[in-house]
Amino acid sequence: MGEKGAGTSRPASRPASAGVDGPSIEQLRDEAMRRIGEATDPKALEAVRVELVGRHGQLTAMLRSLGRLPDPEQRRRVGQLLNELRAQLEQALESRRLALEEEAHRQRIEQERVDVTLPGRKPAVGRVHPVYATLADVLELFVGMGFEVVEGPEVELDYYNFQALNIPKDHPARDMQDTFYVTDEVLLRTHTSPMQIRTMVRRDPPVRVVVPGKVYRRDADVTHSPVFHQVEGLLVDEGVTMADLKGVLTEFARGLYGPQRPVRFVPSYFPFTEPSAEMYVQCGVCKGAGCRSCKGSGWLEILGSGMVHPQVLRNVGYDPERVSGFAFGMGIERITMLRYGIEDIRLLYENDLRFLRQF
Repeated sequence: MGEKGAGTSRPASRPASAGVDGPSIEQLRDEAMRRIGEATDPKALEAVRVELVGRHGQLTAMLRSLGRLPDPEQRRRVGQLLNELRAQLEQALESRRLALEEEAHRQRIEQERVDVTLPGRKPAVGRVHPVYATLADVLELFVGMGFEVVEGPEVELDYYNFQALNIPKDHPARDMQDTFYVTDEVLLRTHTSPMQIRTMVRRDPPVRVVVPGKVYRRDADVTHSPVFHQVEGLLVDEGVTMADLKGVLTEFARGLYGPQRPVRFVPSYFPFTEPSAEMYVQCGVCKGAGCRSCKGSGWLEILGSGMVHPQVLRNVGYDPERVSGFAFGMGIERITMLRYGIEDIRLLYENDLRFLRQF
C-alpha cells in the first residue's frame, strides 16, 4: 500500500457562483434582469415572472436541486445566493410592474386629454312653453296684489260647475259652455269658477284667491281650443265695489302688457255676476287698426268679470247685505296670443320647434 490517501484524490468543490443544474447564478441574474427590463406590458412581464420564479421557473428548479450538492457548506452558500437572487428578481419585477402601470396611466391621460382652449359645445336647453310662461307671470302679478293661488279638480260635479254658480239645469247659459259630460252629474269643468264655490264653502270672508287650471269646451278654431288654460279670480270682503274690480284688473293689464296698452270695459252678462263686464285690450297684431285676429275691431277680449251675484253668496252661506265681491276669469292662451302677437291659437299646441324656439 502507498501513503495514506494515495490514489483516492477528493474531487474539487464546484464554485459557489455555479448553478446546480443549468446556467450559473450570475448568468441567470443577468439574463433575468435583461428580460425584465425588456417587458413592455404587464402581460409580458407576468410571463417573465412565471418563467423565472413561478412553480416551474428556472430559479425555483435550481432551489429544488440544492439537495444534489454533496457538500453541506456548499448547499448553504449556494442556497443563500439563490434566495438573494430571488429577492432581487421579485423586487425588479415589482419595480417594473409599477413603471409599466405608471406609463399606461400616462398614456391614458394623454389620450383622454381635453384641450380647454377649444370652444365648448353648447348644450341643448329646453324652454318654458309660452303658455306656461304667461301663466306664471299672470299668477305672479296677482300674488303681488295679495291673492292666494288655489287649485281644484278638472273632473267636476254639475252642482259646483253650474248650479251653485246660479246656472240651474234649464238655464240657457249652459248652451254657451259646450260641455263635455261624463254622466248627468259629472263633467269636465268648463271654467275654473267651481273653485269659487269650493273656497267660499270652506272659508269665511275675506277671501282673495286666483285659480289656475285646464278647462274643457267643445269649441275649436283659430282663436279657440277644446282644452285651454284659465285663471279665475275671486275677492270677497266688506265694502268691495266695481271700482275695486276695475282697479285690480287695470293694474294687472298694465303689469302684463305695459302701461301704454289701452284697455276698456264693456258691459256684458254672466249668470254668476251682476253687474258684469268684459275687459278688452288693444289688439297687439294690428295695434287697433283691425285684422283677422280681432275680427276688424282693433280690440280683443281678455277676460270676463263682474260683481259676485248675491244668490251665489247665499249659496255658500254668505250674507250679501254684509259682504260683496268681484270675480273674473281669463283664458291664458288668449292672453298669450295678445302678448306675443300670435294669430292662430293652434300654433301653441302643434309643438313645432321652429315656433317654440322664438320664445
